Amino acid sequence: MGKLVLTTFVTLDGVYQGPGGPQEDTSGGFGQGGWAVPFDDEDTDRFIHEVYGRVGAFLLGRRTYDIFAAYWPRVTDPADPIASKLNGLPKYVASTTLTDPGWAGTTVLGADLAAEVTAAKERTDGEILLHGSGVLTRSLFALGLVDTLHLLTYPVVLGAGRRLFEEGGVPTAFRHTGGRITAKGIAIQSYEPAGSPEYGTYELPVNG
Repeated sequence: MGKLVLTTFVTLDGVYQGPGGPQEDTSGGFGQGGWAVPFDDEDTDRFIHEVYGRVGAFLLGRRTYDIFAAYWPRVTDPADPIASKLNGLPKYVASTTLTDPGWAGTTVLGADLAAEVTAAKERTDGEILLHGSGVLTRSLFALGLVDTLHLLTYPVVLGAGRRLFEEGGVPTAFRHTGGRITAKGIAIQSYEPAGSPEYGTYELPVNG
């Protein structure tokens, strides 16, 4: 049974919107797209290639799917380790409006997200890689379906944009499973969900 693995880029203030370019995602009037590009380096590329080396399928939200489908099918070099996986492996897209996906190998998931993602995990050898897709990500965390979170935090604050974890999310504790810092200061940390948070206090004990 495959694991569902979320790999996402965020700023120090938690924004995940439009990391790859100015026109990637301008929804809500967002005008700071491309913030991740200046930090790209060999350390980051090495980690992404490691992640792609374990992938057996992809799960995308509709917005991320449209962004990927407009770009990756045009990268036809069979030696490209990312394009070859994205174009050749099964892709699942969560959408209630997409009926005729043009990207080969795409399956549209319907209304029963929990059942369909669970079924996809059961028939996948390797990891199902979930990219971006903040709304979908929050739904999958609420359903308890995310097995691993790779969080790449970039040393930049934007002050605007959609945030990965918004107010009202399900309180969740995580177990740290590994991490590294790239030469340009990106903190790459891996976590597994570990149930509900625990709470304590720093208050001084009352003398009896």
